[in-house]
Amino acid sequence: MKVIKFGGTSVGTPESLQFVKQIIESEKESVIVVVSALSGVTDKLLLAAEFAVKANETYKTTLDEIITQHEIIIEKMITSPTDKDKIVQKIQLLFDDLRNILRGVFLIGDLSQKTSDKIVSYGERFSSLIISKIIFDAKLYDPTLFIKTTKQFAHHIPDIAHSSELIKKTFLEQPMPKIALVPGFISSSKNGDDITNLGRGGSDYTAAIIATALNASSLEIWTDVDGFMTADPKIINSAYVIDELSFTEAIELSNFGAKVIYPPTIFPVYHKNIPIYVKNTFRPEAVGTLIRNEHSDPNDGKIIKGISSINDTALITIQGLGMVGVIGVNKRIFSTLANNGISVFIVSQASSENSTSIGVRSQDAPLAKKVLSHEFEHEIVMGSINQIIVEYDLATIAIVGQNMKHVPGIAGKFFGALGRNGISVVSLAQGAGRTNISCVIAKSDLKKALNVIHDSFFLSPYQELNLFVVGVGTVGSKLLDQIKQQQQTLEEQNKLKINIVGIANSRRALFNREGISLNNYFDNLMTNGIESSPEIIRDEILKMNIFNSVFVDCTASADASKIYEDLMSKNVSVVTANKIAASSDYEEYHQLKEVARKSGVKFLFETNVGAGLPIINTMNSLTNSGDKIVKLEAVLSGTLNFIFNTLSETIPFSEAIKMAVEAQFAEPDPRIDLSGLDVTRKLVILSREAGAHINQSDVKKNLFIAQKYFDGTLNEFWQTIPEMDESFEIRRKALEKECKKLRFVATYDNGACEVGLREVEKGHPFYDLEGSNNIIMMTTERYNEYPMVIKGYGAGANVTAAGVFSDIISIANI
Repeated sequence: MKVIKFGGTSVGTPESLQFVKQIIESEKESVIVVVSALSGVTDKLLLAAEFAVKANETYKTTLDEIITQHEIIIEKMITSPTDKDKIVQKIQLLFDDLRNILRGVFLIGDLSQKTSDKIVSYGERFSSLIISKIIFDAKLYDPTLFIKTTKQFAHHIPDIAHSSELIKKTFLEQPMPKIALVPGFISSSKNGDDITNLGRGGSDYTAAIIATALNASSLEIWTDVDGFMTADPKIINSAYVIDELSFTEAIELSNFGAKVIYPPTIFPVYHKNIPIYVKNTFRPEAVGTLIRNEHSDPNDGKIIKGISSINDTALITIQGLGMVGVIGVNKRIFSTLANNGISVFIVSQASSENSTSIGVRSQDAPLAKKVLSHEFEHEIVMGSINQIIVEYDLATIAIVGQNMKHVPGIAGKFFGALGRNGISVVSLAQGAGRTNISCVIAKSDLKKALNVIHDSFFLSPYQELNLFVVGVGTVGSKLLDQIKQQQQTLEEQNKLKINIVGIANSRRALFNREGISLNNYFDNLMTNGIESSPEIIRDEILKMNIFNSVFVDCTASADASKIYEDLMSKNVSVVTANKIAASSDYEEYHQLKEVARKSGVKFLFETNVGAGLPIINTMNSLTNSGDKIVKLEAVLSGTLNFIFNTLSETIPFSEAIKMAVEAQFAEPDPRIDLSGLDVTRKLVILSREAGAHINQSDVKKNLFIAQKYFDGTLNEFWQTIPEMDESFEIRRKALEKECKKLRFVATYDNGACEVGLREVEKGHPFYDLEGSNNIIMMTTERYNEYPMVIKGYGAGANVTAAGVFSDIISIANI
């Protein structure tokens, strides 16, 4: 024999009741079926009572809604005219009883607990009566005859021992039908005079008490979800069903907001080791979740089983030096709260005993503060205890798993993950059993925190990065194309999911925390985007408060670089192809690095020098391992290298510049490259990564074009630059005879920086540098006699975008 319970959503509509009927009637063994009220009916009963006690005639409308809801079920589900007539007659008597009770409350303006309990009992009485005629050959039982309660403070607590005796007499001392039907939730006082109930969710409890008394083979809880989930699927899209839990894990998850099972349900069956199956009424073929005695295997790889949360927490703190060493303070706290029916779900106490913080539901906080202030009134007046403090707008998170006890460092990983994402912990608690670590955080951080923890403990099938990409021009558009092509591969092979949650250019900005499709993203941006500015972009990113956020700057905008500090201070990593920030005043650069370090986020700018070449990463690897960079010599301008490699008898200097622009190796205004400013910025960045305190003004510049060509407009530049063709052709011919080539070289030598045009002879590493390639020679204390050389494409949208993409992926540490 087994016990099966169906919740309100399972019995709430004619369609759902068809599933219930099929499930019950397909059972081969005898079953006791416990049913809840129809979905939403208990709330409507309480609302009708509230209207009635306030002399508000709206209670009649609410009652009519309840009656109509049940009449629809009868009409659609009971096809036999005879059965329909019988059920209508019986339920009409119950409708009349309820109407009379509410009418009485309305007239006298009083609603006692006894009357309220009787009113809410009608939900299960209605539903069970109807279902007894829907299920073939089902026999209806009255739970008030065998589920007994005693009064404890303001609550009805089941008398398990007495109830068990009565359940055995009811079901074992006479032939038991194949299908026994019991209304859940409803109970009666021990003497039988008053109807009571087991509290919200009490139908689960009814089923557990019956299963325990009769030593059932199993207890099945049928609901509208597939089972316990690793987290709330409404918040975490990647949450999945947990196949199996221990009783301890299940009760921990249930106590902290997992609304699959009413928490007290687990206790009775735990002692009899009766397994619980949580199943989906609407997907009976789904495996569901099995709950049974301790089973966790420390080698199954799952450190935690799930994450649960309570999103309406208030934290009450009792603090004062007068509490130190005083015996009985905590007893007074918890006795006072218990005497007033206030439940506490998290407790944190300083080891010095000078403060105790307790978590309660927000609705209970005002009463808790009032009664505790009264209890400690004398101490507060004397100053040994401070005024009671209440903090609202908080949430509680709990991670649960019996394997945590076998793995050191779980708490560190938990709080570290929160800290890296800028989530402050207000209070924390961990039991000695080490199956639950709980903390209180700001309610506004709840969604972000749940995603972070789910991601960090590999409860998600993949790690997620959420990108805000600013700049969709040459580099930005290539980056988005590369991400689009690689998204599925990264997700399948590397378990990395890249979400584009923001795209912006100088005119429009588009944000969507669920992700932006990269199909036709530009049209979407320009059609549906909001007004754009660096400040608007910054504010929207911070307002979204999304986990594992990365700001990707593919612009050359000074204004865009000004928001880096604000973003990193709020735990948003920055990946940038924009050289302005890393080459700005040294103090600004140093401040950005410090903010990134303190916030635990990344500030990556590999593509600032050498496009996709691994120059900065290599330098950092050398210096971090104790090496010292003594000298750098580099050709860092793909544009200038292309120009000097393109010069020939038939291609003059001015034409080579135009070709560089057309090939997108140069900016639309090539004077940025020709002025040496771009190379100067790159040299400053490399020098800083080598450990030097260098500003752009410290770099010695030996330029090859007169200032007058930079002073006018771009059109004037194109008109006058051919004046340089003859001198460059003379120089080219002379160098050709000497087997030399022109290279614009950046040099860092023991703290001194210089850029300028240099003639390099055949055999020099720079001589055979083709096209727009870059090259850097690093002389270090370790690589001294033979410098390290890095060489390759140093310009172009594709390789720059690939370098940015590589920085993004490195944040995930895959």
